[in-house]
Amino acid sequence: MSKIKIAVQKAGRLNEDSLQLLKDCGISIDNGKDQLKASASNFPLEVLYLRNGDIPQYLRDGVVDIAIIGENVLIEKGGDIIVAERLGFSKCRVSLAVPKGTKYKGIEDLDRMRIATSYPNTVQQYFKQFNVTPDIHLINGSVEIAPNIGLADAICDIVSSGSTLFKNNLKEVEVMLKSEAVLAVSPNISDENKAILNKLQFRIQSVLKARNSKYILMNVPNNKVQAVIKLLPGMRSPTVLPLAEEGWSSIHTVIEKNSFWEVIDELKANGAEGLLVVPIEKMVL
Repeated sequence: MSKIKIAVQKAGRLNEDSLQLLKDCGISIDNGKDQLKASASNFPLEVLYLRNGDIPQYLRDGVVDIAIIGENVLIEKGGDIIVAERLGFSKCRVSLAVPKGTKYKGIEDLDRMRIATSYPNTVQQYFKQFNVTPDIHLINGSVEIAPNIGLADAICDIVSSGSTLFKNNLKEVEVMLKSEAVLAVSPNISDENKAILNKLQFRIQSVLKARNSKYILMNVPNNKVQAVIKLLPGMRSPTVLPLAEEGWSSIHTVIEKNSFWEVIDELKANGAEGLLVVPIEKMVL
């Protein structure tokens, strides 16, 4: 039986989040310590643990069928590769930063300036739209130290919390792009493995939908039920059940987790009591 090959980052946060996603999809990976390859015991899938920067070429060559990879890496090294799904985790941004004491007015200030980066193509494409030509210094590793040792006037690197920039006396001045983990697909994937991919995507979409949703329950006076239902930005129609106490009903529905806080005050103002918010494990639509 054919197996679909998926590449994930060898180590780090993206590795952990990728394996957690597969686990939440009900896929059991037989992992051993320091393995570079592992198979799923209950799904036709094989995992290859690779360096993040190498994954686009493996996809292009058809060595792997799919990959969970940072979108920023695809933009830099695999702009021709299709993104099948945005996964919503490992969010970051690719930004320009300069020493804190630098007076920065705009992108034109960096014309002909030395920029240290691991993302030369991204930098070139970004500056091209402003007719600005930087002097790019390619660095693989600790880019943030470059201005401190006189190697560069600015840097371009991924930023999550900004703490690394702060520690190196740098300030973020331009956000070039925002990134998150994506599911990327090889242009050489076989029809047989496309069918497996469709099954995997269905599971992934169910997990992601559940992560972004909450199941809520509340008690509402019967004369306020319709008013409360109108406030709920959830699924097609909520469930309304009578309570043992006459004149009251229990309303059950699913809403996006961030929407709850936007409507909670209005729900309470319309008589909702005993609100209960419950996480959802899977959500199949």
